[in-house]
Amino acid sequence: MKVEPAGTLVGHIAVPGDKSISHRAVLIGALAEGETLVRGFGRSGDTQSTIDAVRTLGVEVEDIADDELVVHWGLAPAGSLTPAVDCGNSGTLMRLLAGILAGRPGRYELTGDESLRSRPMKRIAEPLNRMGARVTTDPLVIEGSDSLKGIDYALPVASAQVKSAILLAGLTADGTTTVVEPAPTRDHTELMLGAAGAQVRRRPSSVSLEPTARLELGEVLVPGDFSSAAPFIVAATLLSGSNLTIHDVGLNPRRTGLLDVLERMGARITVFNRRKAGGELVGDLEVHSAELTATYVAAEEVPRLVDELPLFALAAALARGNSRLTGAGELRLKETDRIDAVTNGLRAVGARIRAREDGFEVRGVPTRPVGGRMPSNGDHRIAMLAAVAGVVSREGVDVGDADVVAISFPGFYDLLDSVSKR
Repeated sequence: MKVEPAGTLVGHIAVPGDKSISHRAVLIGALAEGETLVRGFGRSGDTQSTIDAVRTLGVEVEDIADDELVVHWGLAPAGSLTPAVDCGNSGTLMRLLAGILAGRPGRYELTGDESLRSRPMKRIAEPLNRMGARVTTDPLVIEGSDSLKGIDYALPVASAQVKSAILLAGLTADGTTTVVEPAPTRDHTELMLGAAGAQVRRRPSSVSLEPTARLELGEVLVPGDFSSAAPFIVAATLLSGSNLTIHDVGLNPRRTGLLDVLERMGARITVFNRRKAGGELVGDLEVHSAELTATYVAAEEVPRLVDELPLFALAAALARGNSRLTGAGELRLKETDRIDAVTNGLRAVGARIRAREDGFEVRGVPTRPVGGRMPSNGDHRIAMLAAVAGVVSREGVDVGDADVVAISFPGFYDLLDSVSKR
């Protein structure tokens, strides 16, 4: 699929519901008594995998509309014979569900596509085994227990998914479960568990959870996904004359590191209509084009923009000066090796970028890259990066395996085309 150059981005848009919150609404809704109404649900390949997974485990999920559903409480009785649960391409689903199942007697196998099966799962097996479950990897098999013990666990690598798996296991554990983070990561699990009635204590570098016999969510309002807004933010910043407004975007401060990075590069982004919905910060973004200057992103910032780092590379390629990213080795363990995918892909369309073991270095040139062909390597974030490279290029970009964006954002290309003025 070829994405043609755009002259500017102009208009008002909204993006689909936050994928991370949508996953958690279904998973925690399955544990919560009664019915949980989820509004603003971000329907995508990944979140459909979560719906299918809980249905496999006996939960009724009622589709009301494309962005609205009802989750009915009731996992199958502990110890029930359960087929292998297919997690598709979703690492969030596989890791969080492992935490839930660790506290339920029975044997459960979690599988997924080839990309997911190759991702590191020992990082959840180790703490869950310490709590009293029996977890093996390759394939991922959980033998759950109704006698888990709360633990104090220091994450060796900042990971919201591992933190969430431990906390979800802690719901049924005996004693307090505490997770210490080397750097703050997204906290949607803690916020939603607290809203559901769990006793959660949050500190700057840790979170603790007490065992909880009863959860009740009632209703979850899912804001627009910041990671889905990010391609539009970067494209509008880079295309001269752009004026784009993105409405109802989730602005959880542990997710919006890209805004901080772009601001110090000189971007012109205004946040207005700030409010809270379901414990999450929400607002509207107005983005005007701007000339950018180079910056340095270090390890302590990485968790707050880990999914947006490919887009940072493109912004840096069109900025003035030399930019650098370090401390982002986790990118090599995503759906594809995102460091190699970003550097090889952007070089192919004219950017001056080279890989480091834990990041990349970019020699910025404040002019449109020529364009060309950029493979996605089966990674939805890389496909969206390639599309943004196309609209800001001189000759357009052919996006390899373009349909992979449906994993997180099925309507991405149509929405991008709707605001691209040529």
